[in-house]
Amino acid sequence: MAVLKKYDLTGQEVGQVEIEDSLLESQVNGQMIKDYLVALRNNARQWSANTKTRAEVNHSGQKPHPQKGTGRARQGYLGAPQYKGGGRVHTPRTKHNQHVRINKKERQAAIRHLIIEKIIANRVHVLQVPLFDAPKTKKIAQFLNHSHLDNRRLLFLGEGVHNKGETEKYHHFISSMNNIPKIEFIYFPNISGYDVALGYELIIMEPALDELMLLLGGKQ
Repeated sequence: MAVLKKYDLTGQEVGQVEIEDSLLESQVNGQMIKDYLVALRNNARQWSANTKTRAEVNHSGQKPHPQKGTGRARQGYLGAPQYKGGGRVHTPRTKHNQHVRINKKERQAAIRHLIIEKIIANRVHVLQVPLFDAPKTKKIAQFLNHSHLDNRRLLFLGEGVHNKGETEKYHHFISSMNNIPKIEFIYFPNISGYDVALGYELIIMEPALDELMLLLGGKQ
């Protein structure tokens, strides 16, 4: 049975959350995780880099110099790659339909596996935090310092947003993080495997525990 430590904003441990071993079983293989992460990064690319070939550059068809009598190598076109302003060779071209489709079940299984790995490694924690009425960066910094989580890349996970009013629930809390490097806040339904893999430690907001259990296969 795994145990998640629960902290308050002072960095003091105020409780624990137990997770049954049956929820920590995963049949995902490493190749599927790799394929999923590679697909995420490929889909994030812009694919807009484009250069012109010698057939597309705007040059006259006149030769740079006479072919004979100069002692120089013959040249046929000012738009050749060896000339300034000439066409490019083996350089980026606009690509289309490069999106990689990610199966929904594979996506969920990959995220679940990555979170389970962090739970087993004791790198998932729960934060009990009151709602802020104003940004308080000092409190966040003190929490990270007292819980020995500073200087690490952290991912804070909040519960899903079901109506427009809930988007402002963590507004001041998120604003408090803006000047602290290496930390990010994401609502639980919006996370990707890349976010989880990139974060060294995961901080689960206490109201998001139900969604974590659902993701692991438990009951709400």
